[in-house]
Amino acid sequence: MAEPAYTIPVFRQRTAEETEEYQRVSTNVGKGLAVIQEELSRMRITTKARVDSLNIQREVKDMMAKRPEFLDDIPKMPDFLVALRPHTVWEKTPVKLFCTVQGNPRPIVKWYKGGVPVDPLNAPGKYKIENKYGVHSLIISRCVVSDTAEYSAVATNQHGTATSKATVTVKRASGAGESCHLGLVPHLTDIHPSKLEVTLLDRFKVSFGVEGGSISLVCSMVVVPDLPNVPPITQWYRDDKLLKAGKLAEMSVGGGAARLTLPHLAKDDEGLYTLRIFTKDGTAEHSAYLFVSDAAPSVAGAPGAPMSVKAYDINSDYVLVAWKPPNTVNEAAITGYFVDRCEAGSDTWVQCNDAPVKVCKYPVHGLKVGRSYHFRVRAVNSAGISRPSRKSDKVTALDEAESQRLQGTDEGVPSAPGQVVATRNTKSSVFVQWDAPKSPKSLMGYYIDGRVVGAKEWFPCNHKPFKHTRFVVHGLIPGETYAFRVQAVNVFGLSEESQESSPIAVEPALGKGVEYATPSAPFGITMLSCDGASITLAWKSPKHCGGSKVNAYYVDKRDADSLVWKEVNQAAITERICTVDNLTEGTFYEFKVQAGNMAGVGVPSDPSAPMKCEAWTMDEPGPAYDLSFSEVRSHSLVVLWKAPVYTGASAVTGYFVEMAKKGSSEFVTLNEEAVSHRYLQATGLEEGATYVFKVRAVNASGVGKASQLSEPVCAKALPGTKEIVASVDEETGDIFLSLEACEICETSKFIWSKNYKPIGDCPRVSVSTKGRTSRLTFTNPDKDDLGRYSVVVTDTDGVSGSHTLTEDALNTMLELSYAIRHPVVPLKHGLNYEILEKGHVRFWLQAVKLSPSVSYRFIVNDKEVTSGEGHKISHDVATGIIQMTVDVFTRANEGTYTVQIHDGKAKTQSSLVLVGDVFKAALKEAEFQRKEHIRKQGAHFSEYLYFTVTEDCTVMLACKVANVKKETTFHWYKEDEEIVPETPPNVMSGACALPIPLFSRKDQGVYKAVLGDDRGKDTSVFDISGQVFDDIINAIAQIAGASASDLVLQCTPEGIRLQCYMNYYTEEMKTVWKHKESKIASSEKMRIGGTAEMAWMQICDPSDKEKGHYSIEISDGVKTHTRTFDLSGQAYTDAYEEYLRLKAAAFAEKNRGRVVGGLPDVVTIMEQKSLSLTCTVWGEPTPEVTWFKNEQEVASTEHTKVTFDGGKFASLVINQVTPDDSGKYSINVRNKYGGEFVEITVSVYRHGEKIPEPKLGQPKTPAATPAATPAATPVPRSPAPPSKTPTPTPSKSQTPAPSVKSPGSTPASTPVPKSPTPVPKSPTPTPKSPTPTPSRGVKSPTPPRFMKSPTPPRK
Repeated sequence: MAEPAYTIPVFRQRTAEETEEYQRVSTNVGKGLAVIQEELSRMRITTKARVDSLNIQREVKDMMAKRPEFLDDIPKMPDFLVALRPHTVWEKTPVKLFCTVQGNPRPIVKWYKGGVPVDPLNAPGKYKIENKYGVHSLIISRCVVSDTAEYSAVATNQHGTATSKATVTVKRASGAGESCHLGLVPHLTDIHPSKLEVTLLDRFKVSFGVEGGSISLVCSMVVVPDLPNVPPITQWYRDDKLLKAGKLAEMSVGGGAARLTLPHLAKDDEGLYTLRIFTKDGTAEHSAYLFVSDAAPSVAGAPGAPMSVKAYDINSDYVLVAWKPPNTVNEAAITGYFVDRCEAGSDTWVQCNDAPVKVCKYPVHGLKVGRSYHFRVRAVNSAGISRPSRKSDKVTALDEAESQRLQGTDEGVPSAPGQVVATRNTKSSVFVQWDAPKSPKSLMGYYIDGRVVGAKEWFPCNHKPFKHTRFVVHGLIPGETYAFRVQAVNVFGLSEESQESSPIAVEPALGKGVEYATPSAPFGITMLSCDGASITLAWKSPKHCGGSKVNAYYVDKRDADSLVWKEVNQAAITERICTVDNLTEGTFYEFKVQAGNMAGVGVPSDPSAPMKCEAWTMDEPGPAYDLSFSEVRSHSLVVLWKAPVYTGASAVTGYFVEMAKKGSSEFVTLNEEAVSHRYLQATGLEEGATYVFKVRAVNASGVGKASQLSEPVCAKALPGTKEIVASVDEETGDIFLSLEACEICETSKFIWSKNYKPIGDCPRVSVSTKGRTSRLTFTNPDKDDLGRYSVVVTDTDGVSGSHTLTEDALNTMLELSYAIRHPVVPLKHGLNYEILEKGHVRFWLQAVKLSPSVSYRFIVNDKEVTSGEGHKISHDVATGIIQMTVDVFTRANEGTYTVQIHDGKAKTQSSLVLVGDVFKAALKEAEFQRKEHIRKQGAHFSEYLYFTVTEDCTVMLACKVANVKKETTFHWYKEDEEIVPETPPNVMSGACALPIPLFSRKDQGVYKAVLGDDRGKDTSVFDISGQVFDDIINAIAQIAGASASDLVLQCTPEGIRLQCYMNYYTEEMKTVWKHKESKIASSEKMRIGGTAEMAWMQICDPSDKEKGHYSIEISDGVKTHTRTFDLSGQAYTDAYEEYLRLKAAAFAEKNRGRVVGGLPDVVTIMEQKSLSLTCTVWGEPTPEVTWFKNEQEVASTEHTKVTFDGGKFASLVINQVTPDDSGKYSINVRNKYGGEFVEITVSVYRHGEKIPEPKLGQPKTPAATPAATPAATPVPRSPAPPSKTPTPTPSKSQTPAPSVKSPGSTPASTPVPKSPTPVPKSPTPTPKSPTPTPSRGVKSPTPPRFMKSPTPPRK
């Protein structure tokens, strides 16, 4: 049902004079009330400021000795207080870039050159990055032209990122026409000679000035050395622009202070001021902001003065003057500007335009060529003309080529800035940032306005356009809540205002004591029902409560045709709904409401729209009311409302919720079906967007009247917002829901609801609050407690949250609650057992924690066991161990063991079943430990036999003994046969060892060590066979393989041999020879063998097929040791030639003439006897035989007969010897391959003389005849008549000929093949085996080693 339009009745219609008088009275009354309210507000602020000042002074006096540093813990995104500045420097000079950053947590600053990170490590000495006291610097040493680039500093913390950029230009001194503008860095010759160290002390802070006044910025410092005639070099900047000393900026330095005085303040002087002092180590800087507010206008309501007046497009007869508009907050809008000019040197100002110009630029004509002028601007609005701006710099009317043009041709004002966000900064300032306008249109800057939440009046935060999109608002009152807005500025004026920021409270400077103010005015008065005699009203809460809870409302009414207000209620109303009775039907009424708290009653609301008292008779329900919001997040929120007072013809059955973006008239219904409850969650919202809502109630007759529009709400969560947590108290086991508020004040309360109905006093739950956290605890939770729980924190910016308690979550928490309320003693380890020395058995368990009052008991086979004989029971609180030790463990101990523990309210038990095989194993181990204990009472083995291998590959069987004495004996056995080592074992040393040198398969067997004395004996057995034998061989192979030399080539008469020397070699080692990666098997062609010191592989009768790569692989079971030799090319050619040479020499040695046997060394004979010297000779072809006496050939005569029978038997017979026959006889046997020379000493004595001792002649050495052959190795003398002739020993595996690495070596013997000529029997026997096996100890003939013959030497 539409409301009837209000028509002014005839009796209220006034004449023009009456209307003017009425407006005059209303205006005067309104102004009087406003003045009184302003005076009260000013008095409150002044009183509060005085109290704060006294508190601060008292606090300073109390804390001066301690001088604590109050840290600001409010989170802040990075902000550059001092931004980077551009630099132009000469080549080969250094440059330093500086910036100052603030933020919490402290930001991390990274440097970039042209977008690429600067890394000092990539160019050592080139860059230096420093961070001292919050000042970040990048130092570039010895600049070159390539260092010209854009440098940027990027500051980052968890709340955001900020960037500052500057350009560095490097110029060459030799460049023609190049100039050097070192405005930011003084010349080096002025800096370096001073060598001054400067430390800043008291620094100027954020300052506030007024137009026309003066102000000084002072920074004290300590200078070392302090030289009166050499002061530090200082520079002052405003908004990163270097200031020059003059009438408007007076600068001084000296006396321990740097001072900047601004004697004639104007809004042009507002900005960020930076003092830079050049020191020995670089620069010291400090920055702070100076605010300059408008002076009192000449006419009340007149605008502030324009600023930044500057001349562009200078020509010979005109100049284009441009300026920046002032900020208009509470004044009337600016309608235009007047431009004045004045010739330089004159004080006469002439107005240039007759009518105000509406844009911030104006072309001034009529100038005289060569004359100089100043310009100023005045703003005009409906109230009057502003004070003039500061005059511009002097401008001379010259040719346009020497002028500067005004940039930007976009027409119209810029669009409004985007979203404004305010965050806490310090105790008296707020950090404001915003999004740039989408259409900047030659933007000059921004004006920022603020207001106390609840107040209508806005105040300017800056008085000069600010170029950046972030600003710190200083000078705010601690404890107040503010909102902010931003306007963009260009030459055409100011843009529309941005949206307001969210309200933000400024933290008080000192948190001691609370001061309260009256609440702001309620608003949004709406009619909920009317029966013709009464109207039911509702309204919205004040936006600012004044610091204490609003506990009273007072309603006034008046007839819309009257000026007199009448009180509706004298007693306070606590709810925001009121029924006004005793009304006249058909009359229009106006209402206003005042709110009260403990500080008093606040200002009244604006009068409501006229409401007609007319009974509602429509069938549809009336409007819902009191729309509010909860759980506002980035993409969702919950809308809540109250049921309509007027229900219509039938009960309300549901509600529809409609939503639209702020400023839009297109509403969207969120729910297709009406909801029966009075809340709805709106989802799918756009983050940062602002929405309005309205609700319509539904009954059987249809959809009713829409509610009043809600307050706009921004879809954005509060910083630090947390959700409700459902959990279980770890101590009590209570199930609870809790919320930690991201912000709170002293008057805040937590209001809990279930399904958005306040819970209040309910026996099923209890509410407790501590600090920022509120907890809702369930008394006896069950299915009746399921549902959606929500909580709202009052007197905040909408802190709230919700949580849906489901059946599954409740059951999980109930299980956890039961576990906490019926606790068990937690165990690290359940009941277990271990076998101790002497065969004792220890049963034990370990709890996580035990208290000193713990009690427990052991139960074995359902019988409690106590500490006593045979059982020892104890516990340790520190470790949580409970144990029982059984001294004698027998078959009777089989069964079930249980420990029951009680510790306070907690209890537990643990059992161990020890039966069957598990028990048998435990009993066996206990008996073994018992026997071990008895064994160790006498001499015993502390470590049983084990083996080690020494570096020379000797296997050592070792053991360790204990508890021995001098009388203790030690014996070694192998297969029960005692072994007596060369060194008797010394048991007193604690260790005994049996060396087994040259270990091989023959050393397999069972070894035993027996230790004993009068206390008993102990035995250790070690079986060297199977895997143990393989392990020993592998251990030997590991050492031998590591010591293996490179393969050495050795030639023999039979072929080419490759040898590998090592510490020890035995055929049991896993050794593999390979040719061209193919394994070689031992054969007649390829023979594989070795000695104790080497392994060899011989290629018999080699051919070209045997060329190639050879290797030997020695495996120790883990690692394979490989040695290689390339038998190809020149190596093979040389080896093959050596083999042919040795083969020919061996053939000659085999077939040369020689004495096979039969001749003695010495012969003693009596005179007149016959002497027969007979021997067997051999050679192919048959050798020639010659006898000599005293080196003279013996001719065959009757006395001396020489015979040679069958080419085999040679004899010399001397008949009837005489003393003259004594002498040295010799036989020379030779053929074309060589021969042999054997000597015999003959002594003749007379009858009756004593037989003389035999005297040998020259040492008997078989002499080789001209055919050069290797020296033969003598064989043992035969039992037949002594023979001077050495016997050759044919062999298939002789010691090889010299290797290619040692050509000086000679073989010990040469193999002699079987002769085709039969050898007749000789009294000198020959060896049975033509191939005697070399002994294990024979060494190799390689030059570095001592060479022995494989054939035993003749004794």
